[in-house]
Amino acid sequence: MEEFNLHLTGDIHAITAANNLLAAAIDARILHENTQSDKALYNRLVPVVNGVRGFSAIQLARLRRLGINKTDPGTLTEEEISKFARLDIDPSTITWQRVVDTNDRFLRKITVGQAKTEKGFVRQAQFDIAVASEIMAILALTTSLQDMKERLGRMVVANDKKGEPVTAEDLGVTGALAVLMKDAIKPTLMQTLEGTPVFVHAGPFANIAHGNSSVLADKIALKLVGEKGFVVTEAGFGADIGMEKFFNIKCRASGLVPSVVVLVATVRALKMHGGGPNVTAGAPLKKEYTEENLQLVADGCCNLQKQIQITQLFGVPVVVALNVFKTDSPAEVDLVCEIAKQSGAFDAVPCNHWSAGGKGAVKLAQAVEKAASQKNSFKYLYNLELPIVEKIRIIAQKVYGAQDIELSPAAQSQVDRYTRQGFGSLPICMAKTHLSLSHQPERKGVPTGFILPISEVRASIGAGFIYPLVGTMSTMPGLPTRPCFYDIDLDSVTEQVKGLF
Repeated sequence: MEEFNLHLTGDIHAITAANNLLAAAIDARILHENTQSDKALYNRLVPVVNGVRGFSAIQLARLRRLGINKTDPGTLTEEEISKFARLDIDPSTITWQRVVDTNDRFLRKITVGQAKTEKGFVRQAQFDIAVASEIMAILALTTSLQDMKERLGRMVVANDKKGEPVTAEDLGVTGALAVLMKDAIKPTLMQTLEGTPVFVHAGPFANIAHGNSSVLADKIALKLVGEKGFVVTEAGFGADIGMEKFFNIKCRASGLVPSVVVLVATVRALKMHGGGPNVTAGAPLKKEYTEENLQLVADGCCNLQKQIQITQLFGVPVVVALNVFKTDSPAEVDLVCEIAKQSGAFDAVPCNHWSAGGKGAVKLAQAVEKAASQKNSFKYLYNLELPIVEKIRIIAQKVYGAQDIELSPAAQSQVDRYTRQGFGSLPICMAKTHLSLSHQPERKGVPTGFILPISEVRASIGAGFIYPLVGTMSTMPGLPTRPCFYDIDLDSVTEQVKGLF
C-alpha cells in the first residue's frame, strides 16, 4: 500500500510535467512576442537547420487553420508572417495554471516574472493541486492515444487580444505533451489481497474535477471479464458529486451505461448528518459515534434518502452497501438498511469486507447481481444544448436541493464568453465541497432553501466540460495545524515506511 500511494504508477508526475511545460510555454511565448519584431520572431520559430528551412508538422497544421495554404517558409507575405508568428495572448485572460502535488496554501496566489531577465513581464498567477489539472481529466476521459492527442491540442489556455481562444495546439506543444503522457495513458494492473485484478488509472478529485477513474481502464476490464462478468468502477464522494459527474460526463465520453449503483454509507457518517458533534482528524471519536444512538441514526438517514433520490434521477437501480464498524450496534445497522429499502433502494446490505475480506461482501455481491437484472431506464440529467446557466441550475436544484443559483459578475462574464466561443454545449463539472449537499461544509443532513453561489466558471475544453467553482471552493488544499507527516518515517535499516496508514 505504501508503494501504491507514493510513486507506483508515475501518472501524477507525468501530468505535472506536461501541465507545467504548457504553463512555461505560455509565459515564454508572451515574452518573446513582446520583445521581438515579426521578422525576428518568424526567423526563430522557423529557423534554418543544416541549410534547410521548413515548417514542423504542427506549424503546418496551424497554417492550415489560419487559411494559409503554403508549405515554403520563404513564400509567406509580411501579413501572413505576422498572423502566423503572433498569438497575441492577453495575459489577463490566462486560465492555465501551474500545478504541484503538495497541499501548499501559499501557492494559491503568486507573482511570476520578477527576475530582470523577464524584462518586466510580471503577472499574478496561482498553483493548483496536480489532480485538478485538465490533463488529469483528459487522461481519465480519453479513449485512445489519438483521442488524447486531440484533446490535449484542444485545451484552451487563454484568449488573444481579439477575444478568441488560444489552445495548446496554437502554442505548438501538443506533440511534446503527448510524449510526456505516453506511458501514463496505460492503466496499471494490480491485484487485491485475495487476487482480484484491479486497474489503477487516473485520479481526478470529485470535489474539484470529475472524480472518476479512466474510461480506458473500464473498457479493458469489460473486455476481460466477458459478457457475464462484472466491473466495479468508483465515483468519488457521494451521489451529488462523483456519481452525478460519472453519469453526465463520463458516460457521455465512454458511451457506457452502468447496470447498478452501489451507494456506500456508514452509521458514523449518518450520525453526523443527524446532528452529531464535529469530527476532528486524529482526535478520538466522541461517544455519540461509538455508542448506540438510534435517534441520531434515524435523523441522519435523511441524507441517505436524498442520495438514493439523486440516484433515481438517472433511472439506475441502487444497492446500499453499509460499511459496518465494530462500534455499530445491530439495531443501528438494521435501522439504516430498513430506511434505505423503504426509500427506494433495491436492497441494503451490511458489509464486513474491511475485517473479513471478500467473504464479508458476498451478500453485497449477490444483491448487486440481482439488481443488475432489473429494468434499467438510464437517462442523463440535462440536455447538452441547454444554456450553460440552465444546466448549472438543474444540477443545483435537482441534485443539491438549492432554491436557485447566483453567478458573480465575473462568472457571468465567463459564461457569456464561453457561449460566444462555441463551448456552450459542453456538460458541467461542478467544483463544490463534498462535506455538504450545499456549498457550506457545516450544513449537514439535507439543506434546503439556499442560493448556490457561483464565484467563477472555467472551461476545460480538452477534457470536454465547463467547470464552475461554487462558493469559496479552492483548487489548492492547505496543510492543517498537525499534518500527518509528523507520523511518517522511514526505517533506515529495513527501508520500511511507517505511519503512512
